[in-house]
Amino acid sequence: DEIAGRLGVFKVETVGDCYVAVTGLPKAQHDHAIKMVLFATECLQFMRELMRELETLLGPGTSDLQMRIGIHSGQVTAGVLRGEKLRFQLFGDTMNTAS
Repeated sequence: DEIAGRLGVFKVETVGDCYVAVTGLPKAQHDHAIKMVLFATECLQFMRELMRELETLLGPGTSDLQMRIGIHSGQVTAGVLRGEKLRFQLFGDTMNTAS
């Protein structure tokens, strides 16, 4: 969340082990693709550092974690879901392809 906030990436939701984030929503951004790739790159770097720390603290073989990233650019349909908190839900081929 800290990386997303710093780069202007909007966190939509977390579903299971999936972190759904977008750029260019709710306001269009001309550099949306660049911001998303920077976000993904920094997340990967953070993961690498975390794995090194785990091996140092807990010993060899304790950092067997993986991260996958899906990026796609295109149109989405957005809706607002009500519940305890209002939140965005995104739909469409762009979301399916990225996942």
